Amino acid sequence: MSTDPQQRLNELRDAIRHHEERYYIHNAPEISDEEFDRLLHELERLEAEHPDLVTADSPTQRVAGRPVEGFATVEHLVPMLSLDNAYNEEELRAFDERVRRAAGLGDQPVAYVAELKIDGLSIALTYQAGRLVRGATRGDGTRGEEVTPNVRTIRAIPLALRQAPDARMEIRGEVYLPRASFERMNREREEAGEPLFQNPRNAAAGTMRNLDPALVSKRLLGAFVYQLVSPPTPGDAGNPNGLRYESHASTLEALTAWGLPVERHWKRCGSVDEVIAFCQEWADRRRSLDFDTDGVVVKVDDLALREKLGRTAKFPRWATAFKFPAQQAHTRLLRIDVNVGRTGAVTPYAVLEPVFVAGSTISMATLHNAEDIARKDVREGDTVVIEKAGDVIPKVVSPIASLRPADAVPWVMPTTCPECGSTLRRDEEEVVWRCENSSCPARLRRSLEHFASRSAMNIEGLGASLVDQLIEQGLVRDFSDVYHLEASALENLVVAPKDPKSDRAVPRKLGKVGRNVFEQIERSKANDLSRLIYALGIRHIGEKAAATTARHLRTMDAVLDATVEALQAVPEIGPVVAASVRAFAEESHNRELVSRLQQAGVRMTTELPEPTVEPVGRLAGKTFVLTGTLAKMSREDATAALEALGARVSGSVSKKTSAVVAGADAGSKLEKARQLGVEVLDEAAFQQLIMNG
Repeated sequence: MSTDPQQRLNELRDAIRHHEERYYIHNAPEISDEEFDRLLHELERLEAEHPDLVTADSPTQRVAGRPVEGFATVEHLVPMLSLDNAYNEEELRAFDERVRRAAGLGDQPVAYVAELKIDGLSIALTYQAGRLVRGATRGDGTRGEEVTPNVRTIRAIPLALRQAPDARMEIRGEVYLPRASFERMNREREEAGEPLFQNPRNAAAGTMRNLDPALVSKRLLGAFVYQLVSPPTPGDAGNPNGLRYESHASTLEALTAWGLPVERHWKRCGSVDEVIAFCQEWADRRRSLDFDTDGVVVKVDDLALREKLGRTAKFPRWATAFKFPAQQAHTRLLRIDVNVGRTGAVTPYAVLEPVFVAGSTISMATLHNAEDIARKDVREGDTVVIEKAGDVIPKVVSPIASLRPADAVPWVMPTTCPECGSTLRRDEEEVVWRCENSSCPARLRRSLEHFASRSAMNIEGLGASLVDQLIEQGLVRDFSDVYHLEASALENLVVAPKDPKSDRAVPRKLGKVGRNVFEQIERSKANDLSRLIYALGIRHIGEKAAATTARHLRTMDAVLDATVEALQAVPEIGPVVAASVRAFAEESHNRELVSRLQQAGVRMTTELPEPTVEPVGRLAGKTFVLTGTLAKMSREDATAALEALGARVSGSVSKKTSAVVAGADAGSKLEKARQLGVEVLDEAAFQQLIMNG
């Protein structure tokens, strides 16, 4: 190991990049995560000691700086075109015939390269002297958004290339979200009460448009590259770096040699027959991959022939995308049940006669929501078409009306929770029905984890595993039961963690751990009211709203008795939050829960200082509503910008609204603003407002 700082830094950077490539590109790690972290920590320490030796392409600089204010628009070196599609063998052969005819080859076969079509977000990477200098989205094909800080967080994309040519190169590829990351993200969003992503592609696209690279880094995106744009012409005197490629296959080999992530299953096919065989093979094998692919991209291998074939206004004539057929089956829908999620969302699903589709036997499938069921007119007893969305999530596509039983009737959403009997509610602007009872058994497990979390009641040790044990043994049925647990009961509680060396459960008593948890529970009784309000898991109430509510209303009784109008009078509490608090208070189960918590000694008042300062700023006293999608900033950033200027941001439009900020695809809020004569600002006017007043 070198003692010279510069030499050791070089050694560490080379080693880390090597192991990143082994892990993120080849899926063949050579060291443990712990050993990798040790290398990264040593690099961070050395760079902190020698800040003058830090380089822009160091692995420590993948996430650097503050969130950006917005994305600049950049122009691509050449347009990023779409691809024409082929859906069967006949259409692939027709594509091959067009290529041979245009090339004047008669019956002579054409060589193609077949690559798996990654279902993600197109990206253009620019390298200068082997170093990443820009990343941009496809946009409209001619211009895209510069997302370089986000691209730098993707560990599969090297910040510096091996044996880097000095030329400025644009390399095309696809950013995607691995299935495991997609499932983890949706679990986290469900627990946080946020809407779920429908598929990995949407999740990847949404992630790349996030303005905070630190958040993008946590999503663990992947990437593959597949094209080197406009490499120098072979034999060009201005080509000192030897970028001389006659075929697409040799280009892919060069990209791989530089350390770029090339999807490894590509194949050079000597004829269209080989292409068809490749497509048929991967129509079945694709389920073994850890990413979504919806087809095969077929490209002429000879680059000179590509130039001869040219392109149309929309598509290159030398490539097509073969789309895999949807994996569908027919079966009988036995009944429609509903599931109560962790946030109280009540979601209908189909119980099916078991049917084999896309590699597995399906007996249940999602139906999304009551409106979707009504739109498709799906009924119990129907024969239905089943499909695996993204080959992962089973869903009901449609009923087969001609096979419908005579006694089948339209399905009606239940009005009460199937678990606890509470009345179901639906917000005016949502399609999801919810159970508002915090003690509902179906909601209890995740609700308890939230209740005990650090930002809520902060009961250290009361994590997911112990919560499961308490519920399974009938010791806890709602939040208040936590405060009736005795120290001896927790010490003697027999839990069954898994033995890592076998699949058998090894029972043991909690002992001292149980005593520590009991002490944490007792200590939490003295927490401020603001923590309790947040811990109760009232929809739309985050930490900030909980603190604001406590500061202004002072007691839990005042919160539960406040009218919607009184709640809306609290700064930063809009109609949506006010209605949510009121719905919580009107549910008898919730009032009983709060009463039991009070009887157990949990504090119901606040010591937060009473509000004395009115909002300041040039927009103080004004109320804004945001609707639609803004191109240059997220909804959260727009809210923060307005609040920083003293404005209040509401969730619904009323006569008191000062202005509505309308982005793309604005809906009912924009229409209501027009009906009420409320001022409407487009994004340009909004940007001018927050920048210049």
